[in-house]
Amino acid sequence: MYEHFFQCPYCWEEISMLLDTSVPKQTYIEDCEVCCNPIEVTALFKDGDLAGFETRSMEQ
Repeated sequence: MYEHFFQCPYCWEEISMLLDTSVPKQTYIEDCEVCCNPIEVTALFKDGDLAGFETRSMEQ
């Protein structure tokens, strides 16, 4: 597991998520721990290291 810190795209608070390094490419929805809005998270791992990370709000 890998803990990654980033800013929520809604409330701009710094939050963290635990990411599973055993899955090379993952995209999922997780709620912000501060404002509870849904965040789409995409994480890429190469050889167990974080190679890319992106978040976006679920607003249209």
